Amino acid sequence: MAKASGLSVSTVQRIWRAFGLQPHRLETFKLSTDPNFVAKVRDVVGLYVSPPAHAIVLCVDEKSQIQALDRSQPMLPMRPGQPARRSHVYKRHGTTSLFAALDMATGRVIGKCYG
Repeated sequence: MAKASGLSVSTVQRIWRAFGLQPHRLETFKLSTDPNFVAKVRDVVGLYVSPPAHAIVLCVDEKSQIQALDRSQPMLPMRPGQPARRSHVYKRHGTTSLFAALDMATGRVIGKCYG
């Protein structure tokens, strides 16, 4: 970018930092091709915003293939100007899956790991 724009590398870095740009990072997304997608979203959001009387409305999600690791040494706590640190040494215990639900009325989170 610096060469193409005729600017120094440090100037390009300053500009990127000033605007919070991180061109080396990339995330993916997927758009739904379901013709009823908008109607389905409205139904779900409607439940969250205005649930039927006496209904329990839960927002549920799962995270699978979580590495179940046991650290060999305790973490060192975060200090001013320094992040929390942990040893790279660990013992594997396979994988687990986390299932969590948010009760929309109370804000209570219910979670459980399986596997």
